[in-house]
Amino acid sequence: MRIHLSSVLVDDQDKALRFYTEVLGFVKKTEVPLGEDRWLTVVSPEDQDGTELVLEPDSHPAVKPFKAALVEDGIPFTSFAVDNVHQEYERLRGLGVLFTQEPLEMGPVTTAVFDDTCGNLIQIAHQAQ
Repeated sequence: MRIHLSSVLVDDQDKALRFYTEVLGFVKKTEVPLGEDRWLTVVSPEDQDGTELVLEPDSHPAVKPFKAALVEDGIPFTSFAVDNVHQEYERLRGLGVLFTQEPLEMGPVTTAVFDDTCGNLIQIAHQAQ
């Protein structure tokens, strides 16, 4: 068994697609119209056959309060692995990304947390070898 799909709940699929591709650097994998929304996935350019991230509409009534509570408490919705948190932090800040947590070293793990502009806090992390 392995992870095939993971989701992030977004308030606007077009805005999310722009942010996740143009800013974060993911690549669009799948786009299938489904009424007002789409089945929309992105993947890492380094592993285009790997785990897909679904840019899932947050229209279910339970989602907005859930997302708001996570943001209020500063809890990231998900985490992405990077080779170097400090370098990625500087790259993303240069693109205007708002961070709620600057790089923080916790033993062998370094993390930072940013706002994805779609209602989520996202963590980036790397572990020292």
